[in-house]
Amino acid sequence: MFDHLICDCDGVLVDSEVIAERVLLRALSATFPTIDFGGVAHLAFGQRTSTFLADLEKRFQIVIPEGFLAGVERDTEAELRLTLSPVAGVRDALAQVPLPAAVVSNSRLTRIAASLSRVGLADVFGPRVFSAEQVARPKPHPDVYLHAARELGVAPERCLVVEDSVTGLSAARAAGMKTIAFVGASHVPKGYAQVLRNLGVTRIIERMEQLPAVITAGMRGEFGQLLS
Repeated sequence: MFDHLICDCDGVLVDSEVIAERVLLRALSATFPTIDFGGVAHLAFGQRTSTFLADLEKRFQIVIPEGFLAGVERDTEAELRLTLSPVAGVRDALAQVPLPAAVVSNSRLTRIAASLSRVGLADVFGPRVFSAEQVARPKPHPDVYLHAARELGVAPERCLVVEDSVTGLSAARAAGMKTIAFVGASHVPKGYAQVLRNLGVTRIIERMEQLPAVITAGMRGEFGQLLS
């Protein structure tokens, strides 16, 4: 039923979202000290930072200074170099999956490559790494997933995707791919699994050790029996 596994990077392979969110919130608070961004920081989850900042400008009627995004990306890279870790159990889980694996992310190719290298996962994916910077529209549009399928020579419906955000899940489903939601990274808020269920997401895992069994069931055509 499936020929290829595709994984998001941040929040699925590497526990980076909590780091990026911390750096972004710190920069915003320093630039706009009279505004409390704590209540909206979680909205960056799954979005490109540039899109999130554009939304903030409208929401708070502010102007993000020139060079702000570049500074955030520079500081995020610095913290990733010091503190990035793989998602617990991900390497062992991938080793048990009988499918070739690729990466599809909204992050830049250079950041994806650096992250995979830092946590010792680069050899798992080889050149099968794809970024939204290669297409016209990022997730939640399906463009980068469809691009990956073309490059891999695989029909979209034969791809199985692991994602952590509604943005990513929506993109993969729009591309005609089956999805598994991972909710075990450190940035995922309490109750997020139920939010996904309310949106119709039925294949949800909280620990990477669960991934091989769910994929095996899907390869047997038993996804319809999986409620969580």
